Amino acid sequence: MHRREVLLAGLSWPVWELLGGAQALAWAPAGAPVAFDADTVAKMAQALAAKPFVPQNKQLPASLERIGYDEYRSIRFNPAQALWRNEGLPFQAQFFHRGFFFRDRVDIHQVADGRATPVVYKPSQFTFQGVKAPTETDLGYAGFRLHAPINRPDYFDEVAAFLGASYFRAVAKGQAYGLSARGLALKTGGPQEEFPVFRAFWLERPAKGAKQITVHALLDSPSVAGAYRFTITPGVQTVFDASARLFPRVALDQVGIAPLTSMFQFDSNDRVGIDDYRPAVHDSDGLGMINGRGEQIWRPLSNPSTVQESGFEDVNPRGFGLMQRKRAFADYADSEAHYEKRPSLWIEPQGEWGEGAVHLFELPTADEFHDNIVAFWRPKQPLAAGREHRFDYRMHWCDQHSWKPELATVTRTRIGGLTFGENAGKARLVVIDFDGGRLEGLGNDAKVKADVTASKGRIANVTAHPNPGAGGWRLGFELVPGSERSIELRAVLGDERGPLTETWLYRWTL
Repeated sequence: MHRREVLLAGLSWPVWELLGGAQALAWAPAGAPVAFDADTVAKMAQALAAKPFVPQNKQLPASLERIGYDEYRSIRFNPAQALWRNEGLPFQAQFFHRGFFFRDRVDIHQVADGRATPVVYKPSQFTFQGVKAPTETDLGYAGFRLHAPINRPDYFDEVAAFLGASYFRAVAKGQAYGLSARGLALKTGGPQEEFPVFRAFWLERPAKGAKQITVHALLDSPSVAGAYRFTITPGVQTVFDASARLFPRVALDQVGIAPLTSMFQFDSNDRVGIDDYRPAVHDSDGLGMINGRGEQIWRPLSNPSTVQESGFEDVNPRGFGLMQRKRAFADYADSEAHYEKRPSLWIEPQGEWGEGAVHLFELPTADEFHDNIVAFWRPKQPLAAGREHRFDYRMHWCDQHSWKPELATVTRTRIGGLTFGENAGKARLVVIDFDGGRLEGLGNDAKVKADVTASKGRIANVTAHPNPGAGGWRLGFELVPGSERSIELRAVLGDERGPLTETWLYRWTL
């Protein structure tokens, strides 16, 4: 179970079938196969959106009603009963039991030969230690996880999990779980954030030798219903080809498309008040972007004292993501959490997304157990009610995504108090290390220009030079904030041919 889960609203959904192309939905007998095609879930979502939202009854059997974290973890699915376990297929599915934070019923179906059949819950699929096994046989599930031989050919590793509201996560080869994605974000940062849920899933039975598996999901919330399709290809990068078809009940003016959720507690750019033996603690260390103009941007994350929202306006973005760039054990020195193995997640829009902005929310956190970072795309115009809105995108769960090879990337950002010179005690010293691209091989005599700007305060003593200790180049400058409490910073290295580095952005806050 994810160590950072949220109690979220959720809904159950029985098995149904669209009859004769009509928009009305009819109940199917339990366990009966029904017709299924590429538009089935979208038609369900459209019909659902035309009706008032109905929340589900979250009641659980008495033995599960008040169990805690440890008791819930003691309920384990028996791998011998995994879907497709004994069929010689390249994927298997296991299921999560309902309970603890995960009270909402999720119905799961297998799709084969154009027909969908419910996967029927049975208490015997699970082992119960310290918890009385329920006698009910129609509980449904809380979610599911997919297994495939991603690290070695003779073992089925867990590669993706869907659990809790519309949350899901995945890993690539050699990785461990870290940040999560969501189907949709609504009213993030507001007093009444809305958490849409995946009410039901359809897992397409993979063919023998298949490299990918397709998952369909029905999303619902008071404001919107939606149909999602994920084609999942595990590997050195695990790639989700995602399609979201949204049917708003009301105009969505605070919507987040392809939302990502992560954790950042501290690093060398933000260690104020930290008393910890580790150099850094985070699932992601920066927001990467390539905007519609082709500018490559790196925005280091921070753990602010107050909630911070940043918006990066754009037209037809080429990509954005929450990335984990530091990949050495020494970067974290944590032999239990192994943050160096956490995935980066890069979102690559398919087609034109128009005008809007990448939004970044940074929330204060005092520990490493709660997600405090959210990023997503928000269209400039609200999504109108009563019609379909479609967003297609590719998700790269990876170590490092391949961006513009000619540009050096930021490897580290360091910020600390200035203890020498004319600005001692009045300034912050900012040091940025770059590596790769055209910067490689440039010597001290290279004509490299440092462009550093600040929205407020004052920049002083800018220097840029090769870094013989670590390789690459180092840019340093002093930020004299004066009485300012929040300052936007921008820095880039270039020469007569243009940029040598990606653009570094940062919001300094007191």
